[in-house]
Amino acid sequence: MIDGIINIYKEPGYTSHDVVAKLRGILRQKKIGHTGTLDPAAEGVLPVCLGKGTRLCELLTDKVKTYRAVLLLGVETDTQDTTGRILEERKTDGISEDEIRRVAGGFVGTYMQIPPMYSAIKVNGKKLYELAREGKEISREARPVEIYDLVLEKTELPRVEMTVTCSKGTYIRTLCHDIGERLGCGGCMEHLKRIRVGRFDISESLTLAQVQQLKEEGNLEKWILPVDEVFAECPGLVSDNENLDRLIRNGNPFSAAFYSMRSACKTEGPEGWLRVYDSRNEFIGIYEYRSDRKQWKPKKIFLGGE
Repeated sequence: MIDGIINIYKEPGYTSHDVVAKLRGILRQKKIGHTGTLDPAAEGVLPVCLGKGTRLCELLTDKVKTYRAVLLLGVETDTQDTTGRILEERKTDGISEDEIRRVAGGFVGTYMQIPPMYSAIKVNGKKLYELAREGKEISREARPVEIYDLVLEKTELPRVEMTVTCSKGTYIRTLCHDIGERLGCGGCMEHLKRIRVGRFDISESLTLAQVQQLKEEGNLEKWILPVDEVFAECPGLVSDNENLDRLIRNGNPFSAAFYSMRSACKTEGPEGWLRVYDSRNEFIGIYEYRSDRKQWKPKKIFLGGE
């Protein structure tokens, strides 16, 4: 079984579940999971976890993401993208690039975003898009999302190309809708490409066809990121005694006396995360420091086959 993370280029027309299903066939293993969905019409980076790496899925979904999107001004749809039913069309003649830049820039930072009806968010056990397909619309609470950066790359009205770096849970099609609404002409998303998820960049992604070819040639291994490499920025501890080996191989916490460094990682954990290996240099898992107990406690254990 292959353990780790592979950077897949999801092509348009595939769902994220389609990608997982096809990879199961190519790699001949069942334990595979994706790290966050992309709409079928969207394309780009989709980190996929393999084997022990599936325990990373919930951690990777929190990563910062970067998208290249095309905003179509003057058109509003029920799905907030061009796959939906057109609700209203308006002219964009009087809108300047400076005004678009000013309005779009106003979304940088934290803003309260209302999730679209066509989304997988569940309300009373039912997904919003299921309700939307039944012709129902229910009130949704706005949620805080973070736009870290928004750059207008090209403006040829009614289309605006932009690059957006944002937090988990941000709907780019809703951002497009909100920009259009604030401009007074309406808008929707025409195209979406995810170009980065955390450390995973589109330049290093593989299509399913490329994965198939590399597997047949026996050259796929170098494209698999080992689980511990995801936490490369965290300090590491390699056990040098039997007592610590016994503790960590059983998934137990251990005293700070075994390891005195408590410096926080650059990107994870309020009090610091630590990569822990046994004396045979086998990766055990990620531990986090608990100052109240002066202990390193397991955050996620990756030991053992499944």
